[in-house]
Amino acid sequence: MPAGQQVAGEPGAEQRGAEFDMSVVQRGARLRRSPFFAATQRYGAKAYTVYNHMLFPIRFADFEDEYWHLIDHVTLWDVSVERQVEITGPDAFALTDRLTPRDLSRCAVGQGKYVAITAHDGGVINDPVLLRLGENHFWLALADSDVLLWARAIAMEAGLRVEIREPDVSPLQIQGPAAKHVVRALFGEPVTGLGYYRFLETILEDIPVVVTRTGWTGEVGYEVYLRDGSRGDELWERVMEAGAPYGIRPTGPCDIRRVEAGILNWGADITLDDNVYQVGLDRLVDQSKTADYIGREALTRIRREGVSRKLVGVEIGGVPLEFNQTRWPVVADGAAIGRITSAVWSPRLRKNIGYAMVPTSHSAPGTGLEVEIPGIGTHPATVVAKPFVDPNKEIPRG
Repeated sequence: MPAGQQVAGEPGAEQRGAEFDMSVVQRGARLRRSPFFAATQRYGAKAYTVYNHMLFPIRFADFEDEYWHLIDHVTLWDVSVERQVEITGPDAFALTDRLTPRDLSRCAVGQGKYVAITAHDGGVINDPVLLRLGENHFWLALADSDVLLWARAIAMEAGLRVEIREPDVSPLQIQGPAAKHVVRALFGEPVTGLGYYRFLETILEDIPVVVTRTGWTGEVGYEVYLRDGSRGDELWERVMEAGAPYGIRPTGPCDIRRVEAGILNWGADITLDDNVYQVGLDRLVDQSKTADYIGREALTRIRREGVSRKLVGVEIGGVPLEFNQTRWPVVADGAAIGRITSAVWSPRLRKNIGYAMVPTSHSAPGTGLEVEIPGIGTHPATVVAKPFVDPNKEIPRG
């Protein structure tokens, strides 16, 4: 596209900043660029981070402005950093089922599941969305940790006949109340009938994709998995054109909305040192699962004995706070007892909200705490129930 030319749905020049100077981040080819990288530059990405060894656009405008656009309209995210681990072969089901406490015999072809991949001690290695494309064909859409080598090691240890690789698959997310209108314009009525965590394989003109009824927002949302990385620019522009009547805008991932929705971020709210019972993901362990899986013995023991610390929701008093860049200390009775993992100002709730990892003795709703915020001071905090918005997840199922 010629420099300066505006395409359908593109923000005007007054909404775009100077092109991001990649020299302040890029150091060699080891940092990969997504198939949509050129488009994110063209549409004015203002900041990137590195996630799964890839450059990840995190902001095109003010964070709060992007939040309201997600809430009121529709947004497009480049989430190609959700790298896939693909497992195929005669023993693909046996291996994939071995990696997670979820019972995958209950996962039909064409269905997705939010799963935990667990270590032998019960720690959470990753919490991907799993897609079952065939009886022995799985994708794991990964958070920011390395699973491919882990899966290969477990397969070798068990002597399973599988092929494990990273395929040429790159997802976009279309999120917001108008998302259904956009995917209808792109793929027709059948896609809008997808159930929550269901997907279909299709072609947009001649671009091969998988469309899923998933997202990281707590809003109505879809992910479009591009299966040919050479077609990234074409797919991006087709989505922007279809979304133009609904005011679609590219944005970064919305941490404000995901915290409101009770969605956790691996690496911040969940780490390898945490287990599902500590972070409130008990539902990811199917107690009736008969097949063995990595971490079963440890998780059975932890469930029986209970945990000594929990991840809780908190409201933090004081002035609006920017999203935390470090884990802030949590204090009770003058002693440090835990840490804030994520915290942000919610414009809708008019409160600072977030998550804190604290001893179980301090995890009951109504418990008073203090949070030490570097450079700002100590703020009062209160343990509250989570999620903060839409506890029954009625919005994303709508």
